[in-house]
Parts: sequence; C-alpha cells; structure tokens
Amino acid sequence: MIVIFGLLFLNEMAALFAASVLIAYICYRLRVVPIVGFLITGVVIGPTGLGLVQNIELIDILAEIGVILLLFTIGLEFSLAKLSRLGRAIFVGGGIQVVTTIVLIVGLLAMFDVDVNAGIYTGFLVALSSTAIVLGLLSQRKETDTPAGRITLSVLIFQDLAIVLMVLLVPILAGNGGTPMEIGFVLGKAALLIAGVLILARRIVPWILERAAFTRKRELFLLTVVAICFGTAAASSLAGVSLALGAFLAGLVASESRYSEQALSEILPLRIVFNAVFFVSVGMLLDLGFLITNLPLVLGVAGAVIVIKIVTTAGSIVILGYPIRIAAAVGLALAQIGEFSFVLERAGREAGISPAGMGEAGAQTFIAATVLLMLLTPLQMQISTAFGALLSRVPGLKRPERSGTEHHVEAQLEDHVVVIGYGPAGKRLVQVLRDTGIPEVVVELNPETLEELDAANIKTVFGDASQEHILEEACVPTAKLCVIVINDAAIAPRIIRAARTINPTLQIIARTRYLNDMEHLQNEGADIVVPEEMETTVRIFTHVLGAYMIPREEIDRHVRMIRSEDYGIMRGSIQEAHLMVLQGLDEEGMHTRAVAVRPGSHAADKTLEDLALRRKYGLTVIAVRRQNQTIASPAGDFRVLEGDRLVIVGTADRFSECAPIFRLKDALA
Repeated sequence: MIVIFGLLFLNEMAALFAASVLIAYICYRLRVVPIVGFLITGVVIGPTGLGLVQNIELIDILAEIGVILLLFTIGLEFSLAKLSRLGRAIFVGGGIQVVTTIVLIVGLLAMFDVDVNAGIYTGFLVALSSTAIVLGLLSQRKETDTPAGRITLSVLIFQDLAIVLMVLLVPILAGNGGTPMEIGFVLGKAALLIAGVLILARRIVPWILERAAFTRKRELFLLTVVAICFGTAAASSLAGVSLALGAFLAGLVASESRYSEQALSEILPLRIVFNAVFFVSVGMLLDLGFLITNLPLVLGVAGAVIVIKIVTTAGSIVILGYPIRIAAAVGLALAQIGEFSFVLERAGREAGISPAGMGEAGAQTFIAATVLLMLLTPLQMQISTAFGALLSRVPGLKRPERSGTEHHVEAQLEDHVVVIGYGPAGKRLVQVLRDTGIPEVVVELNPETLEELDAANIKTVFGDASQEHILEEACVPTAKLCVIVINDAAIAPRIIRAARTINPTLQIIARTRYLNDMEHLQNEGADIVVPEEMETTVRIFTHVLGAYMIPREEIDRHVRMIRSEDYGIMRGSIQEAHLMVLQGLDEEGMHTRAVAVRPGSHAADKTLEDLALRRKYGLTVIAVRRQNQTIASPAGDFRVLEGDRLVIVGTADRFSECAPIFRLKDALA
C-alpha cells in the first residue's frame, strides 16, 4: 500500500513539475513573470481543471516548506543597516499605506454589513502587494535605484514586516481568543521570541556559519543553513508563534553574518523549487466554474483593489514629500495583491475566517482577483511612469518638488574590476589596481583570508563565484573586467559562463596552468587566457639567457617570439582588440570596452544602424577588430559578423542596458 501511494504521489509530482516547466516557458516567451505561470499551472492541473493532481494535502505540505524558505530568504535579503537607511520611508510611508488600506476596506465592507473582524482580515489581504513580482520587474527594468524604485522597495519592506504581525492576529480575528489579556499575551510572546532570537542568535548564528564555512565543504554549509532556517521556525512553532515569524527571524539573524550572501546563494535553488509548488498549490484552489459564473464580481473586486491601492499608496508617498508623478507611479506599480496574502488566506482558512466573511465564495473571489491582478502587473508597471506624469499635470494635484526627499543609497560600483580569488596573484593584482586608482571588488571563498581583506579595507563578497547571485552581489552587471585567478581548473569554466551570461559586454581574463586549457576557456567565453606553463617557461628561458650574458634586447626579442607563437591561438581574434582597452585603464579608458560578437548572439549579421547602439543606448563604436584587421570609425551600414570585436565607448549603465544585444539567442534573459 505504501509503495502504491508513493508511486501515485511521484506521478502527481512529475505531472506538476512537467506542467510547470511547459507553462512557465510559455509565460517566459510572452514576457510574463514565472509566478503567474505557476498559478496558471495550478489551475490547469488542479481538481477543477484536468485533475492531474488529486493529493492536495501532500502538495500543501511542500507548499508550507516553500513559505518557510520564502520568508527565510526575505529575512536574509534584509539587514539592520538597510532598515535604518530607509527607516522613514519604510515605517511612515509603508505604515500609512497599510493602515489606510485596512481602514478603507473595513469601512467599505461595513456598508454591506460585514463583521469588523472579517473586514480587518480582508484589509490585511488587500494591503499587501507582490514583493516577488514587483522587485523582479524593477530589476529587469533597471529601476531599483531610481526614486520610484527606492520608495517602492520601502513600502514593500514594511508590508513584508507587517505580515508577521498579521499572521499572529488571524486566529484572534477568527474568534479563537481576543480579550485584551490574550492579545497582549500573544504579542508579548512574539516580542520575547524576537528579542531572544536576536540577542542569542546574533552571536551564535554567525559563529556557527563561520565554523561551517571554514570546513570549505559546500554540502555542510548548505545543511547548516537549512538547519538554522527550519530549526528557528520549529522553535517558534513550539513557542506558539507562527512558522512564518520564525523563518523570517532566522533569515534576519543570518543576514548579519558576512557569510549571508553565500547562504542565500545556497538556499535560492531550494526556494525556487518549493515556491513553485506553493504558487501551483494556490492555483489549484481556483474554481474555474466559479470564475466563469461570477466574472463580473471578480472584475469588480479587482478594479476596486486597483483604485484603493493607488489612492492609499500614492497618498502615503505624497505625505513623505514626494511629487505626485512619483507617488502615482508607485501606487499603480503596487496595485495588486501579493503572494504573502496567500499565506494569510491559508492561515485564515485554517482558523475559520474568510475574505469579507463570504466563506468559500469569498475565498474564490479573492484567489481569482489576485491571479488577474498579478497578470496585469507587468502592464501596470510599464505605464506607471506615464500615468504619474499624466496625473502631475492635473490642476490641483501638481505640487513643487522639495529637496531632501531622496534617501541615501550606497553608490553601486561600476566600471570596476571583479577579482575572483585572493591568492598570491590576486593579492598582487589588487595592489596594482589600488595603486592606480581603479575600483575593485574581490570574490573569495576562503574564510581564512577575510580578516586580511577587512584589515586592508577591500570590498569583498564571500561566496562561490560560479553562483550568479554572488556575481550579482559583486556588481558584475556594471563591471568592466573580471579576472579569474583561482587555482581550481574545474570551476573556472562555470564562472566564465555565469559571468558571460550576466554581462555579455564584460571582458574576462582567466589564469590557467596549462597551454592545453587555453582554447577550452576561450570557447567558454574568456577574452584573454594567461597560462602559467607558458609564463614559467618564459621566466626560466630569461634567467638562462641572462646567465650567459645575452643582451637584454636580444632576450626580449626571443620572449616576444615565443609568446607570439604560443599565444597564436588568440592572436588577431581576441587579444589585440582587448589590448586596445587594457593599455588605457585610466579615467578616460574606464568607459571603453572591447565587446565580443559571439556565435549565436543577437548582434551577429546586423548592421550598426540595425543595432542602434548610439541612437538607443548612447554607445559609440570607435573601432572593429576583425581577424588581423582593425576598422576605425565604422559607418552605420557596416555589417557586424560573428567573431568581431567592437571597441565601444560608453557608461557602465548603458553597457548594462545593451546586454541583450550581445547575449546568445538561446540564453535566458
């Protein structure tokens, strides 16, 4: 019986993931966020769809794990420093938005004789916006560091913090308690748990992560992170507080460790898998028959949510002193119901309370409206700037922009050098970069060198450089160079592939031990490969000739000849174009890059006019290196071919924007 049950569950899981991949891919091609694809998957394979998955209880268990991992990673991405920098925008702007939304919903539902507790619970659901979708779209649009992007992040942070208190209050709103003493007891217990975790784990968790990191065993480090996540969540559950609160606290505590970025990179794949299950499980709750029968009701609720969220969000931002154009743009961007509202809906379902007190009809209306609003979010964000500009011209709404409304945000590195590895070669390179005033960031996986890097005040990211999240943290999307000087030959190709995918305009220099590895690393995407075997031969050769009193000019001539022969694999195709840039790493040379047109990239077989680098991105092609020929100042009708190296002048943000042009056609955007 157990074997049969296990096989049935395995078949259902296979159907779930297969359908998720197919529908998520279709959404990707249609430029719809994957979360929407997972929701649609749940609708398609759920009980009211094709009925491919029947065992909802086991899916719910996996979905609960997804919620824990989601909240843990949200906590990891927070930091006390970030909270303090955006404090006023978070707690004033976000607080006003959440409270006014709840008050409006309670007042609106009271007109239909809905109980106050049910109205507050419904207000909780509506007040939250989608952190995953909005931040993902902001990142794609390169708007995270704009005024609108920063205030959007601030409001979302408060909403994510508010979910903790909301989950605690759901049982009380459902009638499972509610006297002042009981409410005070629940809140006091949560406060004690928070204080205990922050005080004890602030010291213990970083120490535990440090011990795991010093073993340099990825599997042990991953298990340690998972143990911290689920252990803290379980401890909070035993204390009578929600798993969500425990998971968030575990992430917040771990974020104070310098190993937090590596912890996040290790846990992200798990979060992606279980979150997919979570959103699929939500889609399974949607009753297609109910949606078709009650379509006007669902559309009316969705429209009302959009209006309420725009008014409350924009109003809270105007109070902070921002102009109406920014406030309205942020209000439209956040005019949806978020993924954490599903967490609340599940908690309310278990406690016996429903949206607007309508029972299953209320739950189905909430789910259908939420899915619809998530589908509309990309369009809303696309027109949000124009919407804000339109409202700013309405008489009575325009107000002068005051100084001081901007929040201090740490400047992002750009046109810098990312150094992978801080061994002897990396150390010498960093010293040269610092002596010449070139910005750098070091990615290092050896915890024993961290104190040395900190003492030298060198910006460092601890983690595995083959993980895209670690490279993102090192600002690879805006970097000019990436130099790989680690001794691990197996990991170098993975780092090159990851860095090349993130930033196809990046110039990558890699060190290897043997000449035989040069072609392989070049094919993976390295621009210049320096083999130790070759350079060792050159040094020995130089010392031998010097011992026989051969003139220095003669020795240099032989060295050039040897290097010309052994580096011939790259001669004319890569090295010379990049030397045009590498020889001038001064203030002017900072903004010049030699960008490779690789086989299968979008730029191949296009004219410069087709690429519109100057017109659309503000980039100027000053030369093209084709085999052994250099074409200076090419005209607009010049056709770019595979293997060309374009020497381009422009700023880091412009190179980041044009990245899709030079990315391979089959690479994920």
